Amino acid sequence: MKVLVLGAGRVGSAMAIDLSKDTDFEVHTADRDSVQLERLSSSHGIPGERVDFSLPSTVTRAVASYDLVISAVPGFLGYRTLQAVIEAGKPVVDIAFFPENPFGLNALAEERGVVAIVDCGVAPGMSNLLTGHAHRQLDTTDTVEIYVGGLPAIREWPMEYKAVFSPIDVIEEYTRAARFVENGAVITKPALTELERLDFPGIGTLEAFNTDGLRTLIDTIDAPSMKEKTLRYPGHVEKMQFLRTAGFFSEVPVDVAGQEVRPIDLTTALLFPMWQLKHGEEDLTVMRIVVVGQRSGSCIRYTYDLFDRYDPATGTTSMARTTGYTATVVARLLRDGHYEEPGVHPPEHLSQYPKNVTYILSGLRERGIVYHETIEELSY
Repeated sequence: MKVLVLGAGRVGSAMAIDLSKDTDFEVHTADRDSVQLERLSSSHGIPGERVDFSLPSTVTRAVASYDLVISAVPGFLGYRTLQAVIEAGKPVVDIAFFPENPFGLNALAEERGVVAIVDCGVAPGMSNLLTGHAHRQLDTTDTVEIYVGGLPAIREWPMEYKAVFSPIDVIEEYTRAARFVENGAVITKPALTELERLDFPGIGTLEAFNTDGLRTLIDTIDAPSMKEKTLRYPGHVEKMQFLRTAGFFSEVPVDVAGQEVRPIDLTTALLFPMWQLKHGEEDLTVMRIVVVGQRSGSCIRYTYDLFDRYDPATGTTSMARTTGYTATVVARLLRDGHYEEPGVHPPEHLSQYPKNVTYILSGLRERGIVYHETIEELSY
């Protein structure tokens, strides 16, 4: 099976390398960065092609000769790239964190007979799969709570943060309004609000704040209360709130000595080098999913915990592992014929078949990524 990975960055490279170890796959990559492509070619023998993802027609031509596509493009390019792949009639596994509703492409995917698995990373991704898995084991679901963060293993002043995925997508977490479900209604709250502090084994206290990570779960899971929050080291939220309130994330140009400058462009130029996770720097990923509901007259709580670290043996970041390997395991799921329904499908759709959940968890465990499940009966 010929596979094309769109994006040869940190996560895209990890996916291409993982797939290349499987003799059933002939793996190629595409990116506009020739340096990244050459690095993969010289170190792992994975051929690459320069492609400008901003041009949908170019994407359509690039995927034409492949049997499966994995999209790891930045979020602002994600929707139209996915649309181009579907229009080309190619099955696709997508990890791009784009703001648009992926179900807007469902009719097109059904028309073209394409299986498109979207939001297929760690969160969204495994958070969706495991929420759906718990939901389907309950008679009714009452609450869903998701907490997730990618962090540097070592805290360094002043930001105590490094961007373990696309930095521009990190900024989106601080500016995009967060959708929640409260009392059965979908509501919107500002990002970076409703600060909580939680303790996690192996790392200690982290702060959690509102982000727009429920995504398709709002439409696919019937629960009167659902929320998703991002985790950071204590103190990070206050810094980001200051920058946002002071206008540093604004896209409206301001006059600076006679020059029109967008504040967001200056902010990213200053922050991104500071946020860069340098080669060999270690990161970690922490996630907790809590689903509570009723079954046979009892109140049941499902908890899924993930704590993953950078892999020094391969030099692969934890975020690349937990995000990228979810997608590559799902690619194998499609290859093996375990899900063949045309349309746009988030991971919670896969969980309607328990064997798919077992397949994915097993594939991740083989790669050292372990989700710990706890099931408890609660007293009223």
